[in-house]
Amino acid sequence: MTMDRSQTNSSSSDSPNRDSKSPTVLSIECLKGTSKADEWTDDMLQTGDIVEELRIGTSITVKAPFKNGRSGVQKILHNSFRAKDTSIHVRVRRGRDEFTELQACIVPNESAGKKQYMLRSIDDPNYTVGFSDRTESECFEIQASRSARMVSALSRTRLQDGYVSYPWERRMQELLSVPNSSSFFSLLLLPKASDRVASRYNDLEDTLARANAWLNASQASGVPVVFMNIQTESLLTKISGETASSTVNAGSLSDLATLANASLYGFEDYHGVDIGVVRAVRLWYAPLGGEIAIEIKIQEDDTKLGFAISRTEEGFIYVSSVMEGNENVPSSRSGLRDLYREGVQTSRLLVVSRVSNQKVLPWMVSSTGAMRCFDTVSLSQKLSLHRHAKVPIFIHVFLWDRALVSAAAAAASINQTRLRAPSSPPPAMPLPPEVQLVRQPSDRQVLPLPSDTQDGGGASSNRTTEQRLIRDTAGELSFRFHDFALSSNWV
Repeated sequence: MTMDRSQTNSSSSDSPNRDSKSPTVLSIECLKGTSKADEWTDDMLQTGDIVEELRIGTSITVKAPFKNGRSGVQKILHNSFRAKDTSIHVRVRRGRDEFTELQACIVPNESAGKKQYMLRSIDDPNYTVGFSDRTESECFEIQASRSARMVSALSRTRLQDGYVSYPWERRMQELLSVPNSSSFFSLLLLPKASDRVASRYNDLEDTLARANAWLNASQASGVPVVFMNIQTESLLTKISGETASSTVNAGSLSDLATLANASLYGFEDYHGVDIGVVRAVRLWYAPLGGEIAIEIKIQEDDTKLGFAISRTEEGFIYVSSVMEGNENVPSSRSGLRDLYREGVQTSRLLVVSRVSNQKVLPWMVSSTGAMRCFDTVSLSQKLSLHRHAKVPIFIHVFLWDRALVSAAAAAASINQTRLRAPSSPPPAMPLPPEVQLVRQPSDRQVLPLPSDTQDGGGASSNRTTEQRLIRDTAGELSFRFHDFALSSNWV
């Protein structure tokens, strides 16, 4: 059946289809989209657009049909790039009579090979296009499949990640209450060995129970801390002998059930070395009312600091006694004595968390059950050396109520006023120079049950509640040891 020529032309004009006699044209190949996916808008070049004209700089203009197609255009781009004439203006046709343009620059396309070039948009450097040889009918089919290609591009698009620089040193200096030191407090508990040769260990539940008991005992003794979180930590170690024979498993899935509560299990590496995995427990806690920094300034006539320190069985260093009846000692001038008095009235210990910005809190429990904590005698020696050298002492203490910050500051300010001018009226309540607050403590949502309040009528140099304490027996001539109900070191 023959078809009239006019009908053929009309049909091809209304709906362009693949034709074996369709001419080969130079078309656009979108290599990388814009930062906002604008390549899918009508005013941007898209894959399948037919190139009609190229204008390079102000001297070169090439129009379709292009000699040798894509390879010929690549040669023109190469010569222009070598001549440092990289500005290019591209005019393309979409369909039969729709045109759009792109202002770009010529850049090497290293992924395509040597002497291959692509065009990078001036408006959006992320948007790059190349050239491809296609028949005109293929270009029409690609243009007609725009919606389907958009959906396909959406499914293929993946979010990109990477590394960016961050000013860690500056942030750690400016934004931490203690520069280069965190305000996170934790205790690491190793599983307890169940025999003398440490070949077997108690299970994970035993370690968790000991962590719970330590926290409860700390709170019961008056340490103002609150539970924050608890987690297990896996520590790798080399094992051998009886330990290896009792812990190294076959590695099957059925063994996983037996490891759920195990505190030590093992495996063999590729070289036959027995590796043990110790499941320790880390307990995270925080002070009830935050952490406050106190600066204790030393004067020429100071012969003592006016307070004593002790340590609880749980490893916390605290102020156990203060000197009464003398307003001109460092402990009174700095407001430390008043914080101690508040602690006595509320059955709270005035726990020392840092000395000279160094943490002095308990931080580990060994496999024998021993606490890793700081020695009160060496700490007393350090504090006494501060006094002898007339160097101010910076200590941090745990608070149980944020209202104590203003109360301690007010009391210290009144003490300073009495020392300077006894007959003058007390001034307002600014922070005295001896009390330097690093940050305001934050509120806590979870608080332990309050303990019974003690009778505050007794002397504040001795606590009426019975505390379980460890006495350090090492002595120094510069220390003053007194026979108190609680073992303590005076400085």
